[in-house]
Amino acid sequence: MTDTDVLADRFEEHRPHLKAVAYRMLGSLAEAEDAVQEAWLKLGRTDTDEIRNLGGWLTTVVGRVCLDMLRSRTTRREDPLDDAFVPDPVLTPLSRIDPEQEVLQADSVGLALLVVLETLEPAERLAFVLHDMFAVPFDDIAAIVEKSPAATRQLASRARRRVKGATPSAEPDVDRQRQVVEAFMSAARGGDFEALLAVLDPDVVLRADSGALVGGAAASKLVRGARPVAEQAMLFRQFAQYAELVLVNGAIGVLNAPEGQLLSVMGVTVVDGRITELHILADPERLARLEVPGTEG
Repeated sequence: MTDTDVLADRFEEHRPHLKAVAYRMLGSLAEAEDAVQEAWLKLGRTDTDEIRNLGGWLTTVVGRVCLDMLRSRTTRREDPLDDAFVPDPVLTPLSRIDPEQEVLQADSVGLALLVVLETLEPAERLAFVLHDMFAVPFDDIAAIVEKSPAATRQLASRARRRVKGATPSAEPDVDRQRQVVEAFMSAARGGDFEALLAVLDPDVVLRADSGALVGGAAASKLVRGARPVAEQAMLFRQFAQYAELVLVNGAIGVLNAPEGQLLSVMGVTVVDGRITELHILADPERLARLEVPGTEG
């Protein structure tokens, strides 16, 4: 086995962790893969004899790559429809989670949290993700953001306050989540408006990210309030018969795939027995890149 092979094996041991870091930083599975690949290329150009802690070195490199990517993102994130943006979901069947997906889903990183992370400044997001989620010391993060450790600590503190204020504690029990989501889908299938209202929090928020313009008009939307959200569910109730349950970032969610054609993925946040957030990804280009598992109805 060559030195390159040995290095490749060592890198692969760290890949799930690095992808988890990049996914939390970017909210995009494809961009996360790109960031991890860039770390591998940089490793190949580096004298590894000078690296004492390979995992820590790679995490720092991925963090720096992600920071650059966040800073250079296109004006899509500056569009008024940014409020409807839905990060890439991680999908797994209800019965099984493979090791890499388990790492991606650790610490309950749901779509609701990723949406909040999208609102942070790049340096704030980096400091929060690396320190609060992966316990990277502030001294190491400071070198990436080119600030003092004290200033870096403040970045993480500001991000933490934003996250805490915007993400109430979701229902952790998957069976209870399932009961609520099934009640919502049953009400949608049956066209029962009152039953829909009963399962929706009064301040529920629906984000529908359809990507490109449809028919010259933006199909992406942000809807707030139980009644408007229930009205949206009634409009699309003909598709509810095709809904299949799946884990979306570790929580019960829904695939809509009539005749095997994936039309949307919906992540659901349940708090105190009611749905507080619905995140729907219906962008055909992004859906085509998702790994879709087997489902259970």
